Amino acid sequence: MANAERTMPEGDTVWRTAQRLNQAFAGEPLIRTDLRWPGISTLDFTGDTTLEVISRGKHLLHRLDSGHTVHSHLRMEGQWLIADAATARPDAQTRAFLSTARWAGLGQRLGMLDVVRTDAEHTLVGHLGPDVLGADWDPALAAANLTRNPTIGAALLDQANLAGVGTLYAAETLFMERLHPWTPPAELPGPVRLAVVNRAHRLLGRGRQHAVQSTTGRRRRGENTWVHGRSGLPCRRCGGTVRVAMIGPPTRERTMFYCPTCQGGLAPTDDGRPQRPLGASPRRY
Repeated sequence: MANAERTMPEGDTVWRTAQRLNQAFAGEPLIRTDLRWPGISTLDFTGDTTLEVISRGKHLLHRLDSGHTVHSHLRMEGQWLIADAATARPDAQTRAFLSTARWAGLGQRLGMLDVVRTDAEHTLVGHLGPDVLGADWDPALAAANLTRNPTIGAALLDQANLAGVGTLYAAETLFMERLHPWTPPAELPGPVRLAVVNRAHRLLGRGRQHAVQSTTGRRRRGENTWVHGRSGLPCRRCGGTVRVAMIGPPTRERTMFYCPTCQGGLAPTDDGRPQRPLGASPRRY
């Protein structure tokens, strides 16, 4: 198991990004556009006015009055930076550059970048389940969708079930609900599945209010999560050792942090060998 955990931005982070972009761009005409992506690099939306920028799960939709939408996904390393238009300059990591007279948005290391007609957004995000932070949030539907997957951990991470939950909130939700991540969701009573999605909704709802994600109520680095990123360290609840193992179908496995004592034993993908804390040097362990 790797000694470092790279976390994909989750729904609350993407929601905050959409809010910042919307504040900077909504109602303002674009004076420069530069899309550095195969197939769309010749498109120019100079003169178009931004209607709104919204999030849909982990996706960003930048809607223009020309009837087009610039769609992006941050994946593992992407981010949108907002800078003064007078001094902002794209660099080798810039995949999208959009500028008004006042502000510039630089899409850095984006994982996805597309342009579609706004009335065709469903071709990019129509497969998503209810958005945990969206107006379409439907906990009953999300809870029912979980039964599509063989494990509750993989079900929470499947964006077709509910959109916005990533590895951090999946692990924290299941720990707080005292559920083994490898439990088949079809074997869980309906009220238990509903409690799971409601917990995820509450956690992301609180997370979008702060720049630092926290499920413990503390925002100091190293104190902000119960189990996520804490393999090899004592469980904050029972004092046992937090572990990490892979979960999900082949080629789409994700990391899942959990406490075997609090959550019902070792994972089927966990060999039980000692695990160093993430980032720990072997010589210091």
